[in-house]
Amino acid sequence: MPDPAPETPHQGTAQPHDRERLRAVLEEAIHDEYKARATYRQVIARFGPVRPFLPILASEQRHIEALTGLFRRHGLSVPADDWEQRVTVPDSVQEACRGGVQGEIENAALYDRLLEQSVAYPDVQRVLRNLRRASQENHLRAFQRCAERQAGTGRTGHGRRHRGGRGSHADGSAGSRGRGADRLGCRG
Repeated sequence: MPDPAPETPHQGTAQPHDRERLRAVLEEAIHDEYKARATYRQVIARFGPVRPFLPILASEQRHIEALTGLFRRHGLSVPADDWEQRVTVPDSVQEACRGGVQGEIENAALYDRLLEQSVAYPDVQRVLRNLRRASQENHLRAFQRCAERQAGTGRTGHGRRHRGGRGSHADGSAGSRGRGADRLGCRG
């Protein structure tokens, strides 16, 4: 009887269809993060360094880095980011904030679905749960505050900076920016 093929450390006993499912899960997740990053970049380009877009943009970059680590760990090619040409900029900061609220609600539903599809991969599950948590506990709240603030004042988003509790970044991290991928569960 021939010896079974050696297992790679992160593939375990995954079957080829599981690997394709993993690729689809990671591609859908990273494209959602690419889209958010492109949108926030364009909002900042149009309206200046408005909050909460600037700190959330940095978070989206860390999310992309965490997902990129998963692609590499599982021997998958990272898809190209073509979202800069595909997104449109809202007409106002208030619209952008409302769009951010809707985007984060949709993001949670996306991650719920992707978590169901990736149960064979504990490392992927950890990163997806952390990304979902950042979205719901930090980004959604920040966009809700922004939408409320914009509706109440008619301001453009410039002005006094609001910081998260205990000196944290908008994404909830308190450490250096270089440790974002570790915090999201994508080590090594």
